[in-house]
Amino acid sequence: MQNLVVNGDRLWESIMELARIGATEKGGVCRLALSDLDRQGRDLFIRWCKEAGCTITIDRVGNIFARRPGKDDSLPPIMTGSHLDSQPTGGRFDGAYGVLAGLEVIRTMNDMEIETDAPVEVVVWTNEEGSRFSPAMMGSGAFIGEFSLDDVMNKKDNVTGEVFGDELKRIGYDGDAWLGDRPIGAYFEAHIEQGPILEDEEKTIGVVIAANGQRWYEVTVTGQEAHAGPTPMPLRKDALVAASRMIQAVHQIGHRYPPYACATVGFIESSPNSRNTIPGSVFFTIDLRHPEDEILTRMNDDVRDECTRIAEDAGCIVDIRDFWEFPATLFDESCVLVVREAAKQSGYSWRDITSGAGHDAVYVARVAPTGMIFIPCEDGISHNETENATPEDCAAGAQVLFMAMLDRSTG
Repeated sequence: MQNLVVNGDRLWESIMELARIGATEKGGVCRLALSDLDRQGRDLFIRWCKEAGCTITIDRVGNIFARRPGKDDSLPPIMTGSHLDSQPTGGRFDGAYGVLAGLEVIRTMNDMEIETDAPVEVVVWTNEEGSRFSPAMMGSGAFIGEFSLDDVMNKKDNVTGEVFGDELKRIGYDGDAWLGDRPIGAYFEAHIEQGPILEDEEKTIGVVIAANGQRWYEVTVTGQEAHAGPTPMPLRKDALVAASRMIQAVHQIGHRYPPYACATVGFIESSPNSRNTIPGSVFFTIDLRHPEDEILTRMNDDVRDECTRIAEDAGCIVDIRDFWEFPATLFDESCVLVVREAAKQSGYSWRDITSGAGHDAVYVARVAPTGMIFIPCEDGISHNETENATPEDCAAGAQVLFMAMLDRSTG
């Protein structure tokens, strides 16, 4: 096994070349799902996969599957992958690293003329970020049946209103393969941690044992528009003031259940948004996360109770709509063990870790044995143009991925 080593330089060069597509001034990328830049990234990936001898299949929501054949193609493939779409001000590694680490696994197998028993596949999941079309993880969710095809196809751009199905067809990735019509022997996803733990503890590999549960909400606060001058302060029904108190309450709830709870308001709109009119309506989003479903339920109850109380005190009405949720996920014990042993055999420092972010692996885990591999990112920063990882850590994660996939696909 000591002679079976991925080509870290080649992996790094591929990451940097892909990062030129949608490159931003601060060193990040902007490749929103189903945009022209997303198409260019997909096109480049497919070209590289075909050069590596892979066959390509695209399903009806645009998920791309690149297959390297095995001795027995009737066996379910050992799969890896992630996504190529980004946040509007995203980084070079989020998602793209996992896809290209998978491609490097295939390239290394080719270099060493390794013939696996089961086929090996690299997948690009559509619209993992959810920054253009919500919710997130839409491609993998549709694959496992969490979202219906019609629901996905009719989703609208959060800003422009463009329709998912129309945009998928426009960029030429409206495939014809049936959703979910692919058994999976095992799935491994490599990813930057998107947090500071590995770097802080000087660990090279995070063996991901679980992922946080999440709940997303859309909140509308309705007050009464009125003139900013003649309306006395005690008689106002200011929706923005009420919303601001609710946002602060959400923040405090995140601190109420340490050390793992996270509570975030990431989007807000005020109407009529005029400087001399008291706001009559405010819309905002809430994102709650915790690795224990029981505590996530408590956080849900706290949000609803406190937002209702604040609205009543302000003379406003609040409507809290459940938008998206999934429970905490425990990854397959055998896949976790394979990743852990691969890190040990490779001589990398490692630790077990829980993912604070959602990943396509969370949905895939419902239909196949699944594991994840984390590598450090600088200062724990992600969803940011300054997101960074080292060539050495990228190579280490790909090496662990290679060994894990080789273990599951051979013998």
